[in-house]
Amino acid sequence: MDPKKRVGIEAALRVKDGMVVGLGTGSTTHHFIKSLAERLKEEELEVWGIPTSYQSYFLAVELGIPVTTLDEHRPDLAVDGADEVDPYLNLIKGGGAAHTREKIVDYAAKTFLVIVDESKLVEQLGEFPVPVEVLPGALTMVKERLGSMGGTPRLRMAHMKDGPVISDNNNFILDVQFDNIPHPVLLEKELNNIPGVLENGIFTGEVDEVLIGAVTQVRSLKP
Repeated sequence: MDPKKRVGIEAALRVKDGMVVGLGTGSTTHHFIKSLAERLKEEELEVWGIPTSYQSYFLAVELGIPVTTLDEHRPDLAVDGADEVDPYLNLIKGGGAAHTREKIVDYAAKTFLVIVDESKLVEQLGEFPVPVEVLPGALTMVKERLGSMGGTPRLRMAHMKDGPVISDNNNFILDVQFDNIPHPVLLEKELNNIPGVLENGIFTGEVDEVLIGAVTQVRSLKP
């Protein structure tokens, strides 16, 4: 079985009747949402989802998962993917430009469960560029500050659309390459201290468990 599908199915089994669940964004969480919808139909579970993007919202509605918001409920469980996971369960996320909403929902959850395949495991964060969501009017200034911090920022350009990627929050995404990230906790804070930065894709200190999918099995990592 495809590792992403296997780990998505396993994560869906963690959902219990009556839960409010944060619905992450990306190819692996796509399998989770589909598996969760199947459980809701087969077992007649009562579950609400809080989407982290338009992508997960449209998928949940299409599959019949009732959706709600953080204004109404706190998630019991958030299930989301990652672009990199280090041995301390720090993450880089945001390949789908949804990391701001993901961080809000994931950090609000009582339990934050990350689902990945083995290719996402790294010894140190940094091979994948750090996504940084930026207010359009601050783009030039933010790029200069990121350069002074040792980063190489690149404006993410859209496919099938002329111009840059526009986030669900109507902002730009800078993908920032660092030579290495030895202190992700510190860098997460430093990036968010730059005026004009809405949020960045480094997630630290909040993951409760990582499920890692392989062809034949799923294994678990905990702090």
